[in-house]
Amino acid sequence: MKKFDYLIIGNSAGAVGCIEGLRSISKQSSIGLIAEEEHHVYSRALIPYYLSGAIGRDQMYYRPVNFYQNAGVTLLGGQKATALDLERKEVELAGGDKIGYGKLLLATGGKPIYPPMDGLDKKNVFSFHSFNDLLGIEKLLTQSKNAVVLGGGVIGLMAAEVLKKRGLAVWVLELADRVLAPVVDETTSGIIEATLRKAGVELCTNNTIAQIQGGELVESITLKDGTVIPCDLLIVGIGVRPRTELAEGTAIKVDRGILVDRQMQTSVPDVYSCGDCASIYNFVTGQTQPLPLWPNAYLGGRIAAFNMAGIKRQLVAGASMNAMHFLNVNLINAGVNVTDQNSDQWHIISKLEPDNQVYRKFILGKHGAINGFVLVGQIKRAGILLNLMRKKVDVRGFQDRLLDENFGYGSIPDELRWQLLKDEVILGVM
Repeated sequence: MKKFDYLIIGNSAGAVGCIEGLRSISKQSSIGLIAEEEHHVYSRALIPYYLSGAIGRDQMYYRPVNFYQNAGVTLLGGQKATALDLERKEVELAGGDKIGYGKLLLATGGKPIYPPMDGLDKKNVFSFHSFNDLLGIEKLLTQSKNAVVLGGGVIGLMAAEVLKKRGLAVWVLELADRVLAPVVDETTSGIIEATLRKAGVELCTNNTIAQIQGGELVESITLKDGTVIPCDLLIVGIGVRPRTELAEGTAIKVDRGILVDRQMQTSVPDVYSCGDCASIYNFVTGQTQPLPLWPNAYLGGRIAAFNMAGIKRQLVAGASMNAMHFLNVNLINAGVNVTDQNSDQWHIISKLEPDNQVYRKFILGKHGAINGFVLVGQIKRAGILLNLMRKKVDVRGFQDRLLDENFGYGSIPDELRWQLLKDEVILGVM
């Protein structure tokens, strides 16, 4: 039986963060990685850029193809982990082989959500999540005319934009009354909806699939309201849920995701987790919850690496954040999402320039700290705003300046500005 000092299950940003963290500490320890997919580590966020023709396949890769070899990692590709024996410190693979470990990182990611409806197993139905999805969609693009996207969230709208750019007629089906409802407010949804409609995307809100017609392939779709839509390509973009099946039924605690502390350790010693499968600390709310974002995954993996190697580090920067663009509109939101229905408990400042598609909104807590913000159109210096939010700075003394599109460190009072920068500036060099 093979045994490694450090064993990682999963092959994405969290795994890379862990490997790079471990190798910055120890060059000699043994590292094994179990990867269910046979593809080299790639960035899922680049799927729309590849399908739109903006980048080539080689640019999908998150690290050079010799990354594992150079890092001294034993890659077990095309292997699925099926069970954990926490007492023996062993991982069982689908073929029955067992792999031993000293410390284990669960970085199994998320899996697309498919609603319980007949017809989603047909050959022209894909999620927008994996390399195999990318290859399947790519193969059908040139022979398809009509595409339906189920889901008007971030994933669904990214897919819709790509398909429209590739010349297909596109329908987006959203059960809620507006797109992006879980992540942005009504004003932001309105700007994005207007942009998509202007580009020719059909948005069907308060609606979903009632029936899928066709044999091996989807041929048409009937909506709840009786509308029939021709369909050569169906994309399921409802969302992603944490892959927690390895932890379920074990002593590892699960609450939506695999529960970890701020050192990224699970409830079981020597077992860590990060990325989309984990429930991590949210510095805005103080709660532990899934925060499925690429930077959180990488950072979580790196923090886990240090703690696995006995060097204490803790997560301080986890937060909900989305950086998106739909056609010509850029959008960043972070922290809590406050809509018209739940705005009473917050102090909100905002500015809307509808003609320029510019919108800035800030949600302030009772002590004047930024608990969330939305930037549409003009998104420069969002990192400064995240820094203010992370450090819970009382911004009430200069809150009106936040609405300035050119807001930056120069807009902050001198004494406070130095306090924010002192940890990042050494001898005047950033």
